[in-house]
Amino acid sequence: MGDEPSPARSGFDPAMAGRRAECDGGGPIAGTRFAGRQEFTGTLTGEYVDHGDPPWRWYLLVDLSRKPEGYPGDAVWCESGSLFILDD
Repeated sequence: MGDEPSPARSGFDPAMAGRRAECDGGGPIAGTRFAGRQEFTGTLTGEYVDHGDPPWRWYLLVDLSRKPEGYPGDAVWCESGSLFILDD
């Protein structure tokens, strides 16, 4: 019973919705065992998902104006500690 993963809890934070933000993190480098820095700029939707206990919050960033070369999508989930609000 102690090895079961904590359920994810989703929600919406209206204070974050529509805000421009940057997010940085890491991602795998194709064909290697290494990861590299990835940077994104976009608009927060306000949607979030909390994982674990204590919760580890991830926000959804969309309409990406900056993303790594070859990144296939126009949205990314960003860990709250790696998120920087631009419109303050």
